Amino acid sequence: MDLTAWAAGWFLLAALPIAFIVSYSDLSRMKIPNATVLALVAAYAVLGLIALPFDQYLWHWLHLPVILVIGMVLNAAGAMGAGDAKFMAAAAPMIATSDAVLVALILSAAFLAGYAAHRIARATPIRQAVPHWASWDTASKRFPMGFPLSMALVAYLGIVLVLR
Repeated sequence: MDLTAWAAGWFLLAALPIAFIVSYSDLSRMKIPNATVLALVAAYAVLGLIALPFDQYLWHWLHLPVILVIGMVLNAAGAMGAGDAKFMAAAAPMIATSDAVLVALILSAAFLAGYAAHRIARATPIRQAVPHWASWDTASKRFPMGFPLSMALVAYLGIVLVLR
């Protein structure tokens, strides 16, 4: 089943402020707070009941453990942080399985845009505005993936809202 504009609108309402907090926190501290992950899960738990047919709501819960296991494997391989894996898992119920290709394209674009924006900002006076951000110095080894992950979630929900 596809995600409807109705559902995307409800989810976007909750995801937008959470995504902002995740982006800011990951850029500034290289950490995604557990509270934001729990807030995203709670948002789906409540808003999913309003936004989705009940059977679809239940099936979408399955996305969380599947993506969490994938994220744990990627974390163990050193490809991403544990916070990134938890955030992906928390966001997964808000995404329709039928939109997997769309989400992969959005994620690819978000990673490229996020990486480019971070590198450009690091080389401009923006860095002097927030010199204490942890991502400036650790980005040679690690990248704040919460930034593009949250950007991708908001973009996906926004695209579904506008185009469906």
